[in-house]
Amino acid sequence: MIEPHAPAQPGATPGALPGAPPGALPGAPAGVPYRRGPARLPVRPGTGRFLVLACVFVCAACGLVYELELVALASYLMGDSVTQASVVLSVMVFAMGIGSLAAKRLRRLAAAGFAAVEVALALIGGCSAMALYAVFAWTGDWGGLWAHGPRVLLVVFCLAIGLLIGAEVPLLMELIQRVRRQDAGGAVADLFAADYVGALVGGLAFPFLLLPFLGQLTSSLLIGAVNVVAGGALVLGLFRGDLTRRTRCLVLVANATVLAVLACTAVLVDDFERAARHAVYGDDVRVALHTGVQEVVLTGGTHGRPLALYLDGRLRGGGHDQLRYRQALVRPAMNGPHARVLVLGGGDGLAAREVLARPGAHRVDIVDLDPALIRLARTDPGLARLNGHAIDDPRVRVAVGDSFRSMRETPPGTYDVVIADLPDPGITASTKLYSQEFYGLARRALRPGGRLAVHAGPLDTRPHAFWTVETTMRAAGLRTAAYRARGDWGFVLATTGARPDLRLGPGERPLPAGPTGMRASTLLHPRY
Repeated sequence: MIEPHAPAQPGATPGALPGAPPGALPGAPAGVPYRRGPARLPVRPGTGRFLVLACVFVCAACGLVYELELVALASYLMGDSVTQASVVLSVMVFAMGIGSLAAKRLRRLAAAGFAAVEVALALIGGCSAMALYAVFAWTGDWGGLWAHGPRVLLVVFCLAIGLLIGAEVPLLMELIQRVRRQDAGGAVADLFAADYVGALVGGLAFPFLLLPFLGQLTSSLLIGAVNVVAGGALVLGLFRGDLTRRTRCLVLVANATVLAVLACTAVLVDDFERAARHAVYGDDVRVALHTGVQEVVLTGGTHGRPLALYLDGRLRGGGHDQLRYRQALVRPAMNGPHARVLVLGGGDGLAAREVLARPGAHRVDIVDLDPALIRLARTDPGLARLNGHAIDDPRVRVAVGDSFRSMRETPPGTYDVVIADLPDPGITASTKLYSQEFYGLARRALRPGGRLAVHAGPLDTRPHAFWTVETTMRAAGLRTAAYRARGDWGFVLATTGARPDLRLGPGERPLPAGPTGMRASTLLHPRY
């Protein structure tokens, strides 16, 4: 039998238990009021509502910067930006949903709960980039159980930051309703409008302002400081009436502590970066710069010490092994007419050195995306000596630009030889340079009988990527011959005519036909 409803007592909270004090939250501890009425604000309700929405805007911008910072750093440290972006965004969105559900328990203490969330988010988000880079620098070569330590830490940070970002929305919704009650649909619309505009500003500020002018570490620390100031100012300035004196003191001390930690860390960023760089590259770092395209590090090269060139943490030049790598890439392609040669991605001048060493090379065009690397190859004494001052050779023409676009603009039948001295195909930014469309453009740029030499990646550790490169070149109408050099370097030489005649040096050997059933990689369907 359904009991009839008894009329609610005046001032009682709907759903409260009989006998509960007015304003009590169902299920809340005794003596803890649930403030559903308007808050006692130091400003007019319209101004208070604007301030809450402004805080939503700032928090959304900070949250998106945290996401982009993790994506960028993970892509740089672990490669494959598509995978890293997918992991970061999917884990973070999942955690945001969990955080939003968990925040329902804090609604009766929305002001104090929001202050605590912002303190934790500022500390974790602000220090996340530094912690992730520290683990990579000092423990990245441990192997064993810790071989994937940086990836594990990345997921942990995504979960923690996502939980806290997700908790913001329900608490801010409660606070905006405490300013002035309005229908749920209107409140949600206002809240999400401010949230989306803030995300837009944060998303544009990261690549165009924060990253180029401050770098990743300082940017994340600055955003953490903005985050904690915005949260603390809103709670202590607008909703201090909802807090006890003790809670106000705790919020103030927590905010000041986090700001002090972030400020001290920002002061030490340069020292930390130098120490981490030495941990990764050794104590002989001579040049280290962020060019806007990549990180370039030079070690050694003076006083008889061997020079090594690292691009985004990957060894690209220096030592006897790298000399053999360039020789294995270039020399087989130079067997035949080679009056005009194009080198793609050879801004360090090392491939051009091998081309110029062969008589008959009358003109060498180099196309590289990074002008700072080209300038370093010309002016740094150690690197210029290593590349034989190839950049200053009168036969060499250097152009700054994208290799794909350069191939599109090259007239048909321009070159005898094209050397693709590019990053591995597994790096997402270079995937289009290993596509069927790109090899079709290279085939068009070659003269009849011209040759294209490609480094197709490590053969033993990534055989699928290697044979996909070879399959893609054949799909573009080229005749191919695969070979390997000492170590784990795999190469493909292709021609526009008959199958290329491989003339290999010591330590180099041809490869038999690859596996059947491989499919070509295209711009719209990369397969690396």
